[in-house]
Amino acid sequence: MPAIVLKVHPADNVIVALRNLAAGEQIDFDSQTYTLPYAVGAKHKFVTEDRQPGDPVIMYGVLVGKATQPIRRGEPITTFNLKHDADPYSLAKKQPYRWQPPDVSRWQDRTFMGYHRADGRVGTRNYWLVVPLVFCENRNVLILKDAFERELGYAQPEMYRQQVHELLSLYRAGEMDVIRKMQPFVDVSQNHTLTHTSAPQSGRPFPNVDGIKFLTHEMGCGGTRQDSAVLCSLLAGMINNPNVAGATVLSLGCQHLQADMISAEIRRQNPKFNKPLLLFEQQAGTEYALMSQAVKETFLGLAEINKLTRQPAPLSALTVGLKCGGSDGFSGISANPAIGHLSDVIVTLGGKTVLAEFPELNGVEQELINRTVNDADAQKFIDLMGGYSAQAEAVGSGFDMNPSPGNIKDGLITDAIKSAGAAKKGGTAPVAQVLDYAEPVNTPGLTLLCTPGNDVEATTGMAGSGTNVILFTTGLGTPTGNPVCPVVKISTNTALLNRMPDVIDFDSGPIIEGEQTIEQNADALLDYIVRLASGETITAAERLGQDDFIPWKRGVSL
Repeated sequence: MPAIVLKVHPADNVIVALRNLAAGEQIDFDSQTYTLPYAVGAKHKFVTEDRQPGDPVIMYGVLVGKATQPIRRGEPITTFNLKHDADPYSLAKKQPYRWQPPDVSRWQDRTFMGYHRADGRVGTRNYWLVVPLVFCENRNVLILKDAFERELGYAQPEMYRQQVHELLSLYRAGEMDVIRKMQPFVDVSQNHTLTHTSAPQSGRPFPNVDGIKFLTHEMGCGGTRQDSAVLCSLLAGMINNPNVAGATVLSLGCQHLQADMISAEIRRQNPKFNKPLLLFEQQAGTEYALMSQAVKETFLGLAEINKLTRQPAPLSALTVGLKCGGSDGFSGISANPAIGHLSDVIVTLGGKTVLAEFPELNGVEQELINRTVNDADAQKFIDLMGGYSAQAEAVGSGFDMNPSPGNIKDGLITDAIKSAGAAKKGGTAPVAQVLDYAEPVNTPGLTLLCTPGNDVEATTGMAGSGTNVILFTTGLGTPTGNPVCPVVKISTNTALLNRMPDVIDFDSGPIIEGEQTIEQNADALLDYIVRLASGETITAAERLGQDDFIPWKRGVSL
């Protein structure tokens, strides 16, 4: 029978409920019997011993909070009896770290079919990218989007337009009562299963071009020069991403972020850059002159990159982003450890993985410092975490305020609990590199990348740093995607998959049900990623056209 409770770490003084537990229920676990004075919902935790105000609560083997009032043995922890707390960290406390890599023999000779770039990296997609240097060009970008996607077969199905057309016909016929009494429209979208198929290539003039991606943003002028510099680095990183084969850049001409700045930054990040790069400035002439020239040159660029074909590549060519969002009390015990094990496999094979969202590493800093290979990177991590935390506290929004109402409702009572579970995405490998936002990932192994926890700002940052696949665990559900990097949505529980099958790609719920081990689930996920990276399948976010892009202004965002 599946277990009904779980202790995550031997040192923990809380136990996780894997299903709803009733008040008065007796729980036998680890040679102890607990009588629950109150109901404990699935994903929530109850204490294994009496706690008095100020006493520590331990989960994942680390301090995650302190009691604010007496908590009886068997009583659940809540926002009313527990407050966030975490152990201090420093370079002086750094301890030696030894790592036992996993057995990767079954993956050693596996390959995926990718697009090999001149700089040695490999794309899992072959995209053309259209970007504005300033928000004034957003309209022109959207006009290009409409023209290219409709004519070249990349536009989304117009099912909702068809529904509006039906309603309009009834309205014109004076049938308002019919509209009011109508049942919901039948779902005519593509099948919502875990076998999302690739977008149809038949009829497309450029079958080797996986898509044309169009970015818009609200930056480039009127902000701080720091924000313009960050935007410049980010856009350069998106163009340098191995999934991008060429780019069209639109400039007004008078903004902070100038065309020569983006060109220089692209080549600073990547001296081997040789992709087609088209730059157009509106203030050089009329809008029509700008747009018609951009249309022609972009079309020629698409014809050129269509000559590229997929070729075998080792799994060491994967750069995998590790992200969670809409987290729940199962995230840290199912999906996050599963992608953590997968991360260790990729690292052992010589690939790169990227753990982001620094506000959600609060409480596990010392563990990550211990795992960091060199002291300079460890100090960089300390400086980034300390500066970010101080900036948040200065505006009255410290990391301790990070858990959302949805997180708390589903068992993540303090930020330290949320963070300790989130850090499981990074597995156990040594930390090879620490990077600030939009810095390129260039070292094999596990990288810590400073981003907010905000889903889109984080995935945007990872893609800008060079990931060619992003793994995104969720317990509550989110449609988040990215324009240039496939985002794999992984449910922490099977109930979520059944509730939102149109946005979920892979299920880690069998871990909770006792049907798979963490390692078995990770192996199945890696099999899926090989097919995804080879273009044999697409993610739900790709199918839905969920191309989310939000640059991080270096103000406070959690």
